[in-house]
Amino acid sequence: MNTPGTPSTTGASDTGDLRVTGFQRLVAPSALRDEIPLDAERVALVRDSRRAVRSVLAGEDDRLLLVVGPCSVHDPVAALEYAQRLAAAVAPLSGELCVVMRVYFEKPRTTLGWKGLINDPGLDGTHDVERGLRTARQVLVDVLGAGLPVGCEFLEPTGPQYIADAVTWGAIGARTPESQVHRQLASGVSMPVGFKNATDGDVQSAVDGCQAAAGSHVFFGIDGDGHGSVVSTSGNPDCHVILRGGRGGPNYGPHEVADALALLDKAGMPGRLVVDASHANSGKDHVRQAAVVREIADRVAAGEQGIAGLMLESFLLEGRQEPGPVETLTYGQSVTDACVGWEETERLIGELAAAVVRRRAAHG
Repeated sequence: MNTPGTPSTTGASDTGDLRVTGFQRLVAPSALRDEIPLDAERVALVRDSRRAVRSVLAGEDDRLLLVVGPCSVHDPVAALEYAQRLAAAVAPLSGELCVVMRVYFEKPRTTLGWKGLINDPGLDGTHDVERGLRTARQVLVDVLGAGLPVGCEFLEPTGPQYIADAVTWGAIGARTPESQVHRQLASGVSMPVGFKNATDGDVQSAVDGCQAAAGSHVFFGIDGDGHGSVVSTSGNPDCHVILRGGRGGPNYGPHEVADALALLDKAGMPGRLVVDASHANSGKDHVRQAAVVREIADRVAAGEQGIAGLMLESFLLEGRQEPGPVETLTYGQSVTDACVGWEETERLIGELAAAVVRRRAAHG
């Protein structure tokens, strides 16, 4: 029998897997969770922060949800430094903002490119996935240790078995809101999940995704020991829509938000959504991201209620660089989408908190 990490040819035949060049068995999810566990303090943080996010999304808590952090994590050291800075910055604002650090390990690509820390932790094409899983789980444990809950995008359907116990908020990306696999995945995870509108700007696909994920499902997956299994889920009632713009341009304006809220109402869903300040809403321009956040802050201060939260791509240094081995890169700068720098991030966080204060003062 093959041990984890060794090549396997199990299942090869004259007609099957003709384009597959190899298999590599991975450590079982349960073994990795035991190897890099969550202590009682981290478990409490995940549990309590999930409850807080649910309350904000439901409108029971008038704070603003803010999912903020790097477009993707490529350097665990820089990610932890960012987490420590963010934790210190938001601690005095916990009465106004419910902050979740964006800690993304999987990157969907329009064509080809670096697929994220789990897939290629060395950024060198070696694709040491088992190392990537260990590195990712340790990053989550370290960020929780800094006092911050984390948010992840779920791309690979078996990935959550390795890391989801440490995640407070999840996302289904714009390429997959119509994917049955991802709707089923979202139906079984234990945290609130946001469905982004499709890349063409279609919001109905995200609404439909939320409705589908709220139902129970039976599908193929793996269990904690890594065995192929039939998975049964009860459904996830905490799914919500994320507006990220589309090929036709941004969709965070008052009219577009009102249209999205009308779709939610028609579907019998709560009239609450999240706006992603990046992607098509900013044309992937990190400078424009800040303008989007400030416009939303002004609308929140004026009393707009349908926007429950914001997403912001932010890192230690502004802009982006091409991927490569970590030792060759500029420390603290994104290797995927361009990010807002730390100083601007601090200002934006303060402005969002002030907007919540003004809304409370004006509207009780």
